[in-house]
Amino acid sequence: MERKTVDLSLLDGVLAEYASVKGSLITILQHTQDIYGYLPKEAIELISEKTNIATSEIMGVGTFYTQFRFEPVGKYLIMLCQGTACHVNSSELILQTIKDELGIDDGQTTEDGLFSLKCVACLGCCSLSPVMMINEDTYGSLTPDKTKKILKELREAAL
Repeated sequence: MERKTVDLSLLDGVLAEYASVKGSLITILQHTQDIYGYLPKEAIELISEKTNIATSEIMGVGTFYTQFRFEPVGKYLIMLCQGTACHVNSSELILQTIKDELGIDDGQTTEDGLFSLKCVACLGCCSLSPVMMINEDTYGSLTPDKTKKILKELREAAL
């Protein structure tokens, strides 16, 4: 997936509000990710310049928290639960189905930029196991066939 040019002017409001506020780095990073969908290198460099926080420190914070991403994600971010209840209820079968259907592995994005896959420790929906979230929607009691149908519907909706 090819990276697009990053419009750093989109950060002007965030940096004007938070750059001089002590302890606001996580807030700045969250807003940055909300704007771009991930933390672009160019944005991290600008944040460093405006906050006087070393890029290495910003990267340390960004890599410590799993909420932050450093690569663009697809239109549909699939978060597949790998917690105990999901594991016991065959989440590995669902993972294999997603891999087979999309041709990607955990942490990857399809070449068309439509889907990204991220395996997560727990989504907190144990009664629905196995479960996945795609963007803001939760899908539970998954089977391989149900998973294929969901992916097919999303692909068709994107066309």
